[in-house]
Amino acid sequence: MRLHRVDAHVILESCGVSLGGRPILRDVTFDVAPGEVVGIAGPNGSGKTTLLRLLATLTAPDSGWGTVLGAHLGTNEVNPIRRHIGLMSHTPAVIAELGIRENLVHAARLAGEDQERVDTALRVVGLADAATTRGDASSFGMLRRTEAARLLITKPKLLLLDEAFSGLDVDAQELIDALIERTVADSGSVVMVSHDAAHLGERAVRVLSLAAGRLVATG
Repeated sequence: MRLHRVDAHVILESCGVSLGGRPILRDVTFDVAPGEVVGIAGPNGSGKTTLLRLLATLTAPDSGWGTVLGAHLGTNEVNPIRRHIGLMSHTPAVIAELGIRENLVHAARLAGEDQERVDTALRVVGLADAATTRGDASSFGMLRRTEAARLLITKPKLLLLDEAFSGLDVDAQELIDALIERTVADSGSVVMVSHDAAHLGERAVRVLSLAAGRLVATG
């Protein structure tokens, strides 16, 4: 067994995840310390999204063990810490029938955050004039900005980014960079995945490679 940092926000030890009987993650072992940005590079189908779902406590390991923010994966311990995890996935987590502001008020309510933060976040991400636009009438860029606003409001201790920069203009990419910087400044942790290792290297202090469900160090 590897010795992990005792203060780590993420600890995975020999974790495996299978879906429909097919192994997706195999013997994954790593940790992430407070204030650390870790990049996970890998091609499509390598297991990157499943790894983030594991860290987001949306999937439990079939083998091995792990903790996220001190809670053991696959147990009820994860329920109270989910509000401290922010996931930006491939598909924006926006309710189609609600307006942008309504989506953010809903997110603030779930996280127990002051709803006054919603209007401030809308201004920061440049969506104040589009606050009533429904999710299903918003462009991809607007949806990404809505997610950035959600993460500004909820202030996660663990920020999980799945190809978060893909398809964004420069201004929107700078918003994501600002989220990363703020999370680290608040002693939070960031795990970001991408097929582009060079892109990750610009932001992460450590980049690992995921191939066929196995995680290895690079360089």
